[in-house]
Amino acid sequence: MRGSLRGLRARLVVAFLLVAAVSSLTTAALTFREARRAILQRSQDTAVNALRAQVDSLAPDLTFPPSQAALENFVHQINGGGQAQGWTAYATYGDETTAPDVADTAPDAITSGLRDAVRERGVPVFQRVDVAGRPWLAIGMPVTYAGGGREQSGLAVYAELPLTAEKTNIDALVQAAERGALPALALSLVPALLAAQGVLRPVRKLRKAAGDLAAGRLDTRLGVRGGDELAELSRSFNHMAATLEENVIELRRLEATARRFASDVSHELRTPLAAMTAVTDVLDEDADTLDPDTAAAVRLVSEETGKLVRMVEDLMEVSRFDAGAAALHLDEVDAAETVRKSLQARGWLEQVETELPEDTRVSLDPRRIDVVVANLVGNALRHGGAPVRVTLRTTPRDEDGTGRLVIEVADRGPGIAPEVLPHIFERFYKADAARARSEGSGLGLAIAAENVRLHGGELRAANAPGGGAVFTADMPLRPLEQS
Repeated sequence: MRGSLRGLRARLVVAFLLVAAVSSLTTAALTFREARRAILQRSQDTAVNALRAQVDSLAPDLTFPPSQAALENFVHQINGGGQAQGWTAYATYGDETTAPDVADTAPDAITSGLRDAVRERGVPVFQRVDVAGRPWLAIGMPVTYAGGGREQSGLAVYAELPLTAEKTNIDALVQAAERGALPALALSLVPALLAAQGVLRPVRKLRKAAGDLAAGRLDTRLGVRGGDELAELSRSFNHMAATLEENVIELRRLEATARRFASDVSHELRTPLAAMTAVTDVLDEDADTLDPDTAAAVRLVSEETGKLVRMVEDLMEVSRFDAGAAALHLDEVDAAETVRKSLQARGWLEQVETELPEDTRVSLDPRRIDVVVANLVGNALRHGGAPVRVTLRTTPRDEDGTGRLVIEVADRGPGIAPEVLPHIFERFYKADAARARSEGSGLGLAIAAENVRLHGGELRAANAPGGGAVFTADMPLRPLEQS
């Protein structure tokens, strides 16, 4: 999280800086606009008022209609009085007389539109224009006769003055804002980091607490301070953790009770089952001397007793796995010979095709591998289709002496339904409800998977491309010198 640009810290800091930058830029833009308006308004009002004062003081001395010389003197006095503002003025009377004679050299800032507005509206008009990249203020002011009617005299005064000083002041404001932007952003980084730290601290605690909870430390709780959203999240986490702890404790208690019950029942059944097995063995020997109905009943009792014995043995084996009491007793053996003996002991050598390479010395628990082979081959013979094939192969050992041992059992039956595959190794699971009274207990594949897992491997089930089911036991080979 700390090193990633996509981490929460980076996003918080970037968001804080963006907000700070937008706020600074908005404030600077508004300040600049108001300052610029104030500067220009002040210069504009000063110039307009000064020009009006000059015109009001000099216009009464003119005789109407004024001569060209009188107009030139009038303009000369206006320019002389406007030295403080630095304007350049000229005057017009009617449509013909202009003073000074600037018909061909009229000031560029005073446009025809400005002159038309003065004539038509009869009020002072001003505008700001750019000429050759420089800002100017252009003013047009009509002269009216004294009295309440404000009748126009036909005389108009125009003046233009550069706004260079004002532009300099405005540029200075812009430069000051630019110079202050980076330090402002740099300073905003400090509260951004502090704010991010304040947000991330409880988030990190929550992440660590979630990891502890996932690791099994169900008594993990968070310290809660304040009443904000993060505090509410911590309270919710604590409530969830407490509820989860209660549920897990209850589930463990029920699971332990169920395991103990299965184990106790299995142990209690062993003695009467042993007696029943002995009796059925004796009855089996004399079955041929009994009448047919009695003989059939004896054989049925013997068969069902055998199933019950196998189920009890499977339950005891499962109980040992659940209790963690199952242990490996490793021995250096020939894996191919171990598989062959398992098939031979059950009379399956004639029914099963094998591919068992020679000289496969490995370190494993022969008894548990025998259980794996017996369950997988027995399941293929009962529920698959001929031919059933058992393949053994090993992968070369790597530098640390570890390789892989793979035992594969395949048949040519109908295969495993897709909805059954995820549950194939579950205890007591049977794909066909009609087989509820089948020979198997529903524990064989689960026990085989546990034995493979005990070797550090994995038992997988799949359907072969050409049809039929394939069970693959994939286990690591331990270095022989460590066995």
